Amino acid sequence: MGIEIERKFLLKNESWRLDTSGRPRRGTLYRQGYLSRNPACIVRLRLEGDEAFITLKGRRQGVRRSEYQYPVPASDCAAMLEELADKPLIEKTRYKVDFDGLTWEIDEFHGENAGLLVAEVELESEDQAFKLPPWAGEEVSGDSRYANAALVNNPFRNWKK
Repeated sequence: MGIEIERKFLLKNESWRLDTSGRPRRGTLYRQGYLSRNPACIVRLRLEGDEAFITLKGRRQGVRRSEYQYPVPASDCAAMLEELADKPLIEKTRYKVDFDGLTWEIDEFHGENAGLLVAEVELESEDQAFKLPPWAGEEVSGDSRYANAALVNNPFRNWKK
């Protein structure tokens, strides 16, 4: 059984944008959509650059939930995103940043969710200790508004600021 244990944080500064050599980080464009956003079984389609996946996620229990991911042909995924997925699609650039032995994934959202930046880290256990990078701010793991599936119904641009 696949298990995802993930913690999510807002970003408090832009220092993550440069790698250790001082060069701008390169990210990967993601386009994703949902065939089902039922909390008991979320079904997501995702294009990650040239690769495509279908993912099934179970009900969240704290920072843990079941997750199963399988490759699909990219052309099929693109067609399903356009024809079958709920709109708006989630569009973002994902940057991978290594810090203190863990890989952090920073999502910079585009389109309806432009302006939202979120950092996620996957852990081995719910009680795993880890050090926060200097650019990680407020934890939002328990705030359902920041779930990608929730951003379809309530895009970031609609939030009162």
